[in-house]
Amino acid sequence: MSNSKHAHYRYNILDKCFRRRERPLGFQELMDVVNSEIAEVYPGEGISIRTLRDDIRLFRDSENGFGAPLHVERYEGKEVYVYADPNFSIAQKDLLSYEKYLIEAAQQLLERYDGHPKFDKLAEALVLFQEEAGASTIVDYSKILFYDKNEAYEGLRHLKPMFLAIKNKNVLKINFQGFGDAKPQEYIFHPYVLKQYNQRWFVFGYNETAKINQWSIPLDDRLKDFEILKEKEIKNDQTDWTPFFNEMVGVRKQSVTQIKPLVEKVVLRFSPQRLQYFKTKPIHPYWDEFTEEGKENQVFFETVINLELIQQILSYGKDVEVLEPEGLKNEMKEHAERMIDYYQNEK
Repeated sequence: MSNSKHAHYRYNILDKCFRRRERPLGFQELMDVVNSEIAEVYPGEGISIRTLRDDIRLFRDSENGFGAPLHVERYEGKEVYVYADPNFSIAQKDLLSYEKYLIEAAQQLLERYDGHPKFDKLAEALVLFQEEAGASTIVDYSKILFYDKNEAYEGLRHLKPMFLAIKNKNVLKINFQGFGDAKPQEYIFHPYVLKQYNQRWFVFGYNETAKINQWSIPLDDRLKDFEILKEKEIKNDQTDWTPFFNEMVGVRKQSVTQIKPLVEKVVLRFSPQRLQYFKTKPIHPYWDEFTEEGKENQVFFETVINLELIQQILSYGKDVEVLEPEGLKNEMKEHAERMIDYYQNEK
């Protein structure tokens, strides 16, 4: 087996290089690309010629490797490495035997921290990965786990590159085409944080082109691509993101009740049964309930009134009533009247 240090990171880099059809790379160019990308994540580190040759052998090995259709061809007078099948990717292949062992070992290691909230998300990710990749030779996870996922969501391919851009303090040139845009728009963006909401990821930062702080970009198919502007220095992040996100539900701070969004006190009254459900999955993390007589089944929290909040409240249907503020009550009334019109006008 080839050098195991940052091996899987190398494999992903090489996989992308071998799939190139424009300007495919020769051996030395592969070395340069791999070492350059490794240095961005692991400063001062790289690989040797021997390691790269071992990696190429692993890619071709059909028994203990990826069995990739990797061959050498001539391009502009030099030998380059490309996949014979342009649709091939190691992401389509099953885990290698030692990779399955590593996943199982990681799961066993986490058992030491069972119940520690710091590792809950990682433990969940490993379990789901085992089910998806068939990492275990003992248990058929597909008969145990049925979890919620968005099959149409393609934004995860942007997640790791964007995370690394934030980690390395890179400034980006974004190519983004909104739903109403006739063509993609380009702008300079300073990424600071990632946030997940409703099975989607968003990156927040400074839009230098529009001179807007706390700009958000959804990591979905509207984000066509982005590139690192190595000559630009990232602007210092002035936002305290924890209170920023605590002031709203979801990811949009644009208010539907005021031109300038304000944090308002929201009071909701639930049916007794639905209140118990709300407590297990509250709309807002910093909610509380009234203890005064006559205010049973009422909860309150402070937030910006945005579309995500309204969508969350609507999901409770007839089991919730908005008591405050007046602007939100009017919004909910308009939604209710529109829905009544839908059904009254049916023939």
